[in-house]
Amino acid sequence: MNYRLLKSGLMVLAMVSGLSMVNAQSDGTDSKIPFLQQKSTWADSVFKTMSEEERIAQLIMIPVYSNRDKAYEDSIAQLVEQYKVGGLIFFQGGPGRQASMTNRYQQISNVPLMVSIDAEWGLGMRLDSTMSFPYQMALGGIADEQLIHEMGAEIARQCKRIGVNVNFAPVVDINNNANNPVIGFRSFGEDKEEVTSKAMAYMKGMQDEHVLANAKHFPGHGDTDVDSHVGLPLISFSRERLESTELYPFRKLMNNGLGSVMVAHMSIPVLDDTPNLASTLSKPIVTDLLKGEMGYEGLVFTDALNMQGVAKFYPPGIVDVKALLAGNDMLLNTMDVKTTIVEVKKAIANGEITQEEVDKRVMKVLRAKDWQGLSDWQPVAMEGIHEDLNSSKAKYLNRQLVEASITLLRNEEEILPIKKLADEKLAYVALGTDEETTFQRGLSRYVEADHFFVSKETSLSALEGLLEELQGYSKVIVGVHHLGLKASVKNFGITAEMNVMLKKLIAAQPTVVAVFGNVYSLDKLEDLEKASAVIAAYQESELTQDVASQLVFGGVGAKGKLPVTINRHFAIGDGLTTAGGFRFSYVEPEAVGIARQDLDSIQGLVEQAIAEKAIPGASVLVAKDGKVFYQQAFGHHTYEENVPVQITDLYDLASVTKISTSLAALMELHGEGKFDENNTLGDYLPMARGTNKENLVYKDILTHQAGLTSWIAFWKNTVRKNGSFKWFTFKDHQSKRFPIKVADNLYIHRHYADKIYKEIMKSPVSSEKEYVYSDLSFILAPKVVENITGMPFIDYLNETIYDHLGASTLTFNPYQNYPVDRVVPTEYDSLFRRQLLHGTVHDEGAAMLGGISGHAGLFGDANDLAKLMQLYLNDGEYAGETLIKGNTVSEFGKCQFCPENYRALGFDRPRKPGDPNGNSAPSAPASSFGHTGFTGTYAWVDPENRLVYIFLSNRVNPTRENTRLYQLNTRTNVLEVVYQAMK
Repeated sequence: MNYRLLKSGLMVLAMVSGLSMVNAQSDGTDSKIPFLQQKSTWADSVFKTMSEEERIAQLIMIPVYSNRDKAYEDSIAQLVEQYKVGGLIFFQGGPGRQASMTNRYQQISNVPLMVSIDAEWGLGMRLDSTMSFPYQMALGGIADEQLIHEMGAEIARQCKRIGVNVNFAPVVDINNNANNPVIGFRSFGEDKEEVTSKAMAYMKGMQDEHVLANAKHFPGHGDTDVDSHVGLPLISFSRERLESTELYPFRKLMNNGLGSVMVAHMSIPVLDDTPNLASTLSKPIVTDLLKGEMGYEGLVFTDALNMQGVAKFYPPGIVDVKALLAGNDMLLNTMDVKTTIVEVKKAIANGEITQEEVDKRVMKVLRAKDWQGLSDWQPVAMEGIHEDLNSSKAKYLNRQLVEASITLLRNEEEILPIKKLADEKLAYVALGTDEETTFQRGLSRYVEADHFFVSKETSLSALEGLLEELQGYSKVIVGVHHLGLKASVKNFGITAEMNVMLKKLIAAQPTVVAVFGNVYSLDKLEDLEKASAVIAAYQESELTQDVASQLVFGGVGAKGKLPVTINRHFAIGDGLTTAGGFRFSYVEPEAVGIARQDLDSIQGLVEQAIAEKAIPGASVLVAKDGKVFYQQAFGHHTYEENVPVQITDLYDLASVTKISTSLAALMELHGEGKFDENNTLGDYLPMARGTNKENLVYKDILTHQAGLTSWIAFWKNTVRKNGSFKWFTFKDHQSKRFPIKVADNLYIHRHYADKIYKEIMKSPVSSEKEYVYSDLSFILAPKVVENITGMPFIDYLNETIYDHLGASTLTFNPYQNYPVDRVVPTEYDSLFRRQLLHGTVHDEGAAMLGGISGHAGLFGDANDLAKLMQLYLNDGEYAGETLIKGNTVSEFGKCQFCPENYRALGFDRPRKPGDPNGNSAPSAPASSFGHTGFTGTYAWVDPENRLVYIFLSNRVNPTRENTRLYQLNTRTNVLEVVYQAMK
C-alpha cells in the first residue's frame, strides 16, 4: 500500500483516535531533541499502516552509489520496493545523478526514505562537481565560530538541495593521538572544549536548517592507532579518562539538542570486555551507557556495518540484528536486507527484543522524518543543481573559513607580508611536484618571479644545483605539496630528498614555507622551526593555496591558531596574526556586499560584443576597497578562435599608455617637486626652445587645450608612391644602422626618431584655447622625463612605480619577455607594416619609436594595470609605500577648466555624468577619472565608491574600421552593471 494515497484519511483517523504506539515519546515535547519537541500525527498515521516487516525495515539504511550503471540502480529500486527500507546512505557519485536516483526511489517508496550522506567537509567529500569546505582540523584553528555555524547551515542547504536529510557530521572525536590513521584531520583538534564548541556550532547550523546532525564516533575514536575500516581498535583507558575526555563533547552536544549519534566499532574493555565485540554491538555501551546513563533520546546510528571492525566477526544480517539488540536505532550499510528482517523477527520471537521496543525506534525514525520535511516530500528540482551547489555566496563563506584557519607559525622580523617589492628578487619553489601549482600562480598575481620545481624523484645532485641557483634570490617562497593526509602514509609522503632540500635552503637564506597538508606533517620537516616564516595550510586545495599566496603578500591577514600540538616548536594555540588589506585581495563579490548573480549580465554584454564581432575577446577586472571581486576572461585572441583569452594575457593598452606611463612619471616628479604643471614645455624640453611649442603651459597641454595638432601620420613620409619604403627609413633585417624593431621583419633607421621629434616641433599650434585631443605632447613626454631625471624613460617607470607595485607585465615590446601566445594580437595592418601585429605596438608612431612612447606602446594584463589604478585611487600610496607624493593624483584627477573643458590633468573624466551614451558609465560620479584606448581598452577609477575598473580588448582585430564596440557601449555598460549591483 502506498502511504501517499491514504495520507489525508489516515491523518484524520489518527487525530480522532488519539492513539499513539509510543506513549513515552509522543508527548516528549520537553525533549532537547528537535524532532521530539512536537507531536507528529503524521508519524502516528503512517505507523498504523505498517506491517511488522515494514516496521523493521524502517530501521534499515542501505548503501547507494550514484556512479554505477543502470542495472545497479535498478537493484536498489528493487530493495526499496520489495523490502520498504527506511533510508539510504549515498556514497561516491555526482549530485545530479544522486538527485535523480533519490527522486526515483522516493517515488516508489511507500514511506519517504531518510536519505543520508557522509559530508563532513561538505558534499565534495562524496560527490564530484560539488564544494568541499575545510577539513575539521582546519576549522579547529578558527576563532570565529559563527563562520562554522554558517558553514553548517550552508552544508545543510546543499544537502536539502539534492534531497539529503541526514549529514553524518560533525566528528567530535578528540584527536589526541598524532598517529591516528582514521580520524586525524577529520577532528577539530585535541582540546575537548574547542572540539565541543566548534562541533556545537556545526551541529546547530545544520539543524537550524532541519538537516539532522550526527555526532561521531561514540564513545570517542580520537586516541587510537587502528583504522576501524580494516580492524578493531582497542581503547584501554579507564572509565575516568573516558568520562573526562572522550565522552565530554557527546554529553555537551546531547544536552544542546543533538539529533543523532553514530556508534563506533571499537573494543573498550572498561565498558564491555567481551572479546572481539565492537562497541556498536555492545548493549552495555549503547543501551546502558548511551541511552540509559547518558539519557540520550535522539536517533542512534551504527557506523557502517560492512566495516571490518565488525564484518570480519559476523556475517551480514547477523551483525545487523546484533547491532539492533545492542540498542542502535538505525542500521547503517545493511548488506543483506532480507536476512536482517528475518533475524530481527526471530529475535522478537525469541524474546531477545520486544515488539514494543522495535516500535519505539520506528516511531522515533518517523518523527525525525516528519521534522525533516519528508511528511510533505517534494521531488528534487533537477534544473540548476550545479549552480545552486556552487553559489558565489557559498564560495565566499568557504574563503572566509580558509582565511580564518590558515595559521602563521613563524614570522621572523615580520618578513610577512613581503613589503618593498622593488628591493626583492623572489623565487617560487614547488616542493614535491614538477608542475606549476595554484600557490605559485597566486603568488605571481603580486609579482612575477622565477618558478622552480622539486619532485619527489629529484636526485641529490640535481638538488645541489638548484640550491646553488637559488642563492641569487633575496627570498625563497616554498610550497610543500602532494603530502599524504593520513598518518598511515610514511612521513606523510615527505622524502629524505625533500628534507635535504628544505633544510639546506632554510639554512642558506630567508625562506618562507607553506605546508599544504595534514598539520601533523610539520613534525616530519626537519629544521622547519628555523625558517623565516611557516604557514600551516592544513590541506591542499586550490582555495587554500590561493589564500596562502594572498597571506604572503598581505592581501589577507593571518588569524588561525593550531588546534593540536605538533612538537616542542609548534604547540596548540600557536598562531601569529598579520593585517590584511596591504595589497589587493582576490575575493567573491559578496565580500564587497554585491551578489554575484547581480553581475551576471556582464557576461551577457561581453558575449554580445563577441557575437556581434565588435571584439574577439576581452579581459575584465573590477575591484572595490582593494578587493578584486570580478576577474573574468572572455572569448579568444582572434575570430579564428584558436587561443582562448586568459586573465593573465597581455593587451596593447593604446592610449591608456598616456596615464600609465607619461602621466605616472610626471605625477611622480610633481610629488618630488621636479615638475610643475604651471611651467612650460620649454622649461623641461630643450628641443622645444625656440619653437612654437616653447611657451605651451603644461596645464593646457595635459588638458588638451594647448593648440597642438591632434596627430601626425609619421609613417606616410617613409613610403614612396609605388608603396615601397624610402631607403633611409626601413629594412627587412636588423643591422647597426637599422637596429630598432618596428614589426616582424621590419627595422627602422637608428636616427629616425629625431625626424619624428623635428616634425612635431614644426607642426602648427592653434592660437585658440580649445579642446583638441592630441597625442603629440605625450610622444614628447619620455624626452621630458629623461631630461628631468637623466634616466631612460622605461628605467624611471620601473624603478619608481612598476617595480614597487609588482606590475611585472606593464611593459613595452612584450615580444622580448613573453611567449607570443600570452600576448593578444591587434590589427592586420595592410598599409604600413602589412602584417598581423602580434607582440609589437599597434600605433604607428609608437612603433616607429621602437615601441616605446608616452602616448601608446604599453602592454599589460588587467591585474597589473589595476594595481596602477589602485595606486591612483589611493592618491599615490600602495602597499605601505608612497610612490606619488603630496596628494598629486587627487589634484591631477580633478577638472581643471570646467565647464568649458571637462578634462583633468592627463586623465579623462565623464563628459556628461549620467549620459547613457557618454564616455563613462551613467552612474559614474563626476569625480571619477581614467582613460580609454583606441584598441578597445578602458581603465577607470571612482574615488567616491573606491572602485577600479579595467576592460581590455582588441576591437581593432582584424581592422580598426570596426567601430562596433563604440556603438554597443560595452565598456561603459559593463561598469554600469557594477553600479547597479552596488545599489
